[in-house]
Amino acid sequence: MDLKTIITQPHKTGISPDNLLKGQLLWMLLLRVILYTLLLGISAFLQSDQLEIILPPYYWLLSFIFSVYLSTIGSAFFLLTSKKELHHFAFLQNQFDIFLVTLLIYFTGSSYSAFSPLYFFPIIAGGLILPRKGGLVAAASASLQYGLVLGLEQIKIIPAFLNQYDFFKEQNLLSSINHFAVLGLTFFLAAILSAIFARRLLKTEAALSDTVRSFDSLSLLYKQIFDDIATGIITIDDSNQITSANNAIGRITGYSPTVLRGQALFQVFPTLDMDNKGSRLTADLLRHDGIEIRVGYSCAKLQLPVDSELHEHENPQCQNCRVLTIQDISEVERLEQQMRQAEKLAAIGRISAGIAHDFRNPLTAISGSAEILSNEFSLHDSPEQRTNRALINIILRESNRLTHTISDFLKFAKPETTEREWFSLKKCLDEVLQVTQADPLWPASCTFQIKIDPRHSLWADQHQIFTVLNHLIQNALPFCPQGAELIKIEAEELNLSENQGEIILRVSDNGTGIEEENREKIFEPFFTRRVDGTGLGLAIVKQIVMAHHGTIEAERSELGGALFTVHLPLP
Repeated sequence: MDLKTIITQPHKTGISPDNLLKGQLLWMLLLRVILYTLLLGISAFLQSDQLEIILPPYYWLLSFIFSVYLSTIGSAFFLLTSKKELHHFAFLQNQFDIFLVTLLIYFTGSSYSAFSPLYFFPIIAGGLILPRKGGLVAAASASLQYGLVLGLEQIKIIPAFLNQYDFFKEQNLLSSINHFAVLGLTFFLAAILSAIFARRLLKTEAALSDTVRSFDSLSLLYKQIFDDIATGIITIDDSNQITSANNAIGRITGYSPTVLRGQALFQVFPTLDMDNKGSRLTADLLRHDGIEIRVGYSCAKLQLPVDSELHEHENPQCQNCRVLTIQDISEVERLEQQMRQAEKLAAIGRISAGIAHDFRNPLTAISGSAEILSNEFSLHDSPEQRTNRALINIILRESNRLTHTISDFLKFAKPETTEREWFSLKKCLDEVLQVTQADPLWPASCTFQIKIDPRHSLWADQHQIFTVLNHLIQNALPFCPQGAELIKIEAEELNLSENQGEIILRVSDNGTGIEEENREKIFEPFFTRRVDGTGLGLAIVKQIVMAHHGTIEAERSELGGALFTVHLPLP
């Protein structure tokens, strides 16, 4: 910390009163050296021109200057090394300065000395450095010492070299009293004025310090808000260069605010459209780590203060600065999608209730009547009866399909209560395969590859897991090549911790696979790639898995088709 900072900027650096006083004393010591050096040097130069200036011999002047330098160096060293109370030291330095002036006046003509005004230097310095009583004490000390000099002059105790001047031969007492009165009064007047000035300076300094502290606190508050707000904020200049960015930008985009400063906005975020005036702007933004996120953003002109004293072409302020706010709305859009999904499910529930009420009874009647007709037609083996049986079988098949569709609606709209129990996963799968392969429409060319340890048990609803396996198998078959269908089912058990495990179930096929953009959509209700599908099978599977606190994801399998991986936790 330099001396200039200590003296002129205490409010900016938070300097303590002792450090402030130390700086003032250092300035006083410096001015002492400069003052005596210049005054005595100029006086010696003018004396060489034979002007009436009383000066002692040169050896005395050199000794005096040397004493001033030596005492100043010692005082400065003490100031810089001492940690004691400095007010007493300041008082002693002030008295020492008065003594130096008295000594100089005594050896340069006493009442005839040209250096009498030097008393004002320690008096004013005392009033500024020690505001309460420093100036008055200095004035009193200067008056007493000057009076002592005048008294010595009256009783003829003067330096010997002064006897060569004629005006010392006759001394006038009244003249000496007049000198003492005039200078004494001016000493005290200077002390009072310096005290008043010092008090006002202290009040002004205190008020300025309070204002600066308030301003610093407000600036810190604004900076804290700017850095801690969850919304990302970027400011850009006329040339679309980023001038500032807060911490939220780093969390949203992955770019450090310090890295962003100085870069072109559209080079870092090319998908942002600054010309769009819409109320809600959205864009897909590529993070620094390569992950694409959905952001909402808005742009507004940044109104900066303009210096009216500068001409328009000389004004350094930005004329078209803008502030850009960015928020990651990926989660918001996900929640909105969930809300739309919930609304869709509510609509499905209302529709499915009506379907169950209006269609189930007529379908039961239709299928029952068709079975009676099929039995009657089977008693006769004529070509006409065989045609009738084929038509009746179509009615039965389509009636069963409608019944299954209604059941899927009901399962999805009104999920069954989960009743957990321990059961063998392998036995559950065997039952699913038995029912599946018993279907007359199931192709005999379909091959299953099973890799499940019979010891693997699940803590789940056996009926619902049956539904999950059945839907995954039924969903895989239509996409497998005809005549070479292959479905692979495997499971493994993992221990996640000492008290927690999970079963990982994988169902894959050798079909056409799932496009990457559809891997999330296939679990949405009514989304299907099958001509005869309802789009509810995989939605029901995900619903059951989530009810068991598990997860399911789709990807490409090693067989070339789809791979569904189900994670089911174990207690």
